Amino acid sequence: MQNEIDSKFLLRVFGKVTNSGEKNSEGYFLEGVTGFSDFDGYTIFLQDAKVKLSFGFHNTYHFDYQSQSDFTAFEKKLKYIDKHYQAT
Repeated sequence: MQNEIDSKFLLRVFGKVTNSGEKNSEGYFLEGVTGFSDFDGYTIFLQDAKVKLSFGFHNTYHFDYQSQSDFTAFEKKLKYIDKHYQAT
């Protein structure tokens, strides 16, 4: 399944998750979304229990999910975070 998503939006949400989220062994957790990066920071990940997003070099991204409803729920969480949390 192909989904179009704005790279600036993803980076903004990732920043909000890592700045406002609770740090745990997997990364940072906020509103049901975990955010973390690979060891060199070139690839970031946002995920919940059903959807995993990897976003990397040259604004390439990949979603891994089973159903469109899972993706829609994940996208709602990202939009909520973007709307309700301040960038620092």
